[in-house]
Amino acid sequence: MKRRRFGTALALVAILSSCGGGGGGGGGTGGGAPPTGSVPPPPPPPVASACSLRSRQDWAAAQLREWYLFPETLPANANPAAYSSVEAYIDALTATARAQRRDRFFTYLTSIQEENAFFNSGSSAGFGVRFSYDSSQNRVFVIEAYEGTPALAAGIDRGTELLAIGTSAGNLQLVSALMASGGAQAVVNALGPTEPGVTRVLRIANAAGTREVTIAKADYELTPVSNRYGAKILDNGARKAGYVNLRTFISTADPALRQAFAGFKAQGVTDIIVDVRYNGGGLVSIAELIGDLMGADRAPSDVYSFTTFRPEKSSNNSTRFFRPQPQSIAPTRIAFIGTTSSASASELIINAFTPYLHNRSALVGTNTYGKPVGQIALDQAACDDRLRVVAFKTENAARQGDYYDGLATKVEASCAAGDDITRQLGDPLEGSTKAALDFLAGRVCAPISASAGGGITTQAVRGTRELLVPERPSVVQREAPGTF
Repeated sequence: MKRRRFGTALALVAILSSCGGGGGGGGGTGGGAPPTGSVPPPPPPPVASACSLRSRQDWAAAQLREWYLFPETLPANANPAAYSSVEAYIDALTATARAQRRDRFFTYLTSIQEENAFFNSGSSAGFGVRFSYDSSQNRVFVIEAYEGTPALAAGIDRGTELLAIGTSAGNLQLVSALMASGGAQAVVNALGPTEPGVTRVLRIANAAGTREVTIAKADYELTPVSNRYGAKILDNGARKAGYVNLRTFISTADPALRQAFAGFKAQGVTDIIVDVRYNGGGLVSIAELIGDLMGADRAPSDVYSFTTFRPEKSSNNSTRFFRPQPQSIAPTRIAFIGTTSSASASELIINAFTPYLHNRSALVGTNTYGKPVGQIALDQAACDDRLRVVAFKTENAARQGDYYDGLATKVEASCAAGDDITRQLGDPLEGSTKAALDFLAGRVCAPISASAGGGITTQAVRGTRELLVPERPSVVQREAPGTF
């Protein structure tokens, strides 16, 4: 996917002075009237607002030059005046690292208010679904619907196909025509802005038949662990497997994850499925919690991850050790369900367990996205600007962290599997869930393998579906890609 800016970690917040203002005062005489016959000093140049385009661009560039993990890639001279937005200027500054696949739009500008609202409570606005599209067939499907949202209330859930979009029943545009003429972004545009009250008429098809529904976007709180299928215990022959699906790494995931693992512990479950197939990342603290909940047998000296900044910022380096919790279990085997939409914090968890479980820990599904780096938050509060700067890399206990092309060739076991949207997430017969159960039971599965050309293939099981993401996604669309 084109613009995934995933994951957050520690927040180094740069609080700057408020917009506007600045002391005046001319030079020369120290105040008062100029001496007779002297030429009055020129007035001071106007002080640009701290929130003018140029000031915001200059501020962003200064932060990058101080904190960016790849400072050698920053251009010596990039004229801010050539760019009409802060975002475009940031993209120009990071272009070299992007060409090297080290920063694929991971450094970006966002809203402090919007991001805090999402990470603290999952607050967002929209229909409350994730969409994926098939570019070979010009089709768009719902792959997940969130609880307490307009979409689920209208009977739209996983597997529903989106056939047409309009602002009224009289101007419906076929999705196939939109895709053919303008690609995925044309569908994004037709769905309208992410604002409460934006209404669309959608023609949909699912098990109930083909129909048209009028649906308005609304404020909702994204539940990170679904109360329908987010945590459950599955029968797997003579054994049981604990299944947990995490949509995104936000603060409100904490109690739900603890409750899920407490349930697994009470039932004596040690085979675990962690489903992060659509999870673009988020708070590292939640990724660390999941590690702790599967670390009952880890010693206090066992490393979960290393965090490393550029040399001149090495005072910020840290080592995170496992911290078992009251709800923790000691997994015998773990199956991580991932796709190319699994990034950042999702990959951190998978990578962390490889040195300990080796081939008893597997990636199931397809290759992951490839983001072994994280961002810090640098704030210019007066302008509601938060710059997410790639500033550190993460590595596991074996110092393995170079997975810019995904984890498929880094893990010691894998099982290729499809994402079967005709069945609900967590259904034992759904393609990836079934493959995960097969791995846990020791049944044979086909590995995710590297192709001759160096790319990753999934034995042709995935098809061409990708998550629908705008060119400039909102916070929720970065962290929970495909969400509208």
